[in-house]
Amino acid sequence: MTARGASLSEPSGLRQFVQTESAALLRFAWALVGDWALAEDLVQTAIVATWPRWESLTRTDHPEFYVRRVIVTTYLRWQRQRWRREIPAIGAPSDAANAIDDYAASDTRQALLSVVMRLPAKQRAVIVLRYFADLSEAETADMLGCSVGTVKRQGHDALARLRAEPGLDTIFMRRAAP
Repeated sequence: MTARGASLSEPSGLRQFVQTESAALLRFAWALVGDWALAEDLVQTAIVATWPRWESLTRTDHPEFYVRRVIVTTYLRWQRQRWRREIPAIGAPSDAANAIDDYAASDTRQALLSVVMRLPAKQRAVIVLRYFADLSEAETADMLGCSVGTVKRQGHDALARLRAEPGLDTIFMRRAAP
């Protein structure tokens, strides 16, 4: 029972949406925060925030767009409010780094993730929305609540920071080698 005496009932279709979309939403949130536990918290917070509006969202064609937007805005709010977490740096290069092994793809993903996690929150959100979620500039601007020009600028700055990162060029050169 709520304070007003009305009971809270589960909105129609929300449970099915969570069951079918939770894995994709979790991967999306993980791309933003880089931590599974924090990504789970982020998705759960977004679902809770979506609950009261679910009935009106089901009238739209894409309720997942709204939930992703809640995830992004919640992530950005958390970045403004929370302390900055330490992010592990890529280890020092060694002779063994040139050896091709079964873990090379995992190492590449981890190195790239480490660099992306050091981007400012808005730049990271733009990179995740544009390249992970494969949204257009207009869709990204809509999701972030900003102009397309801001998305272009944030994306440009983020990609420039990624290109300037020492070590990433050797990772991608090694990956491109036959």
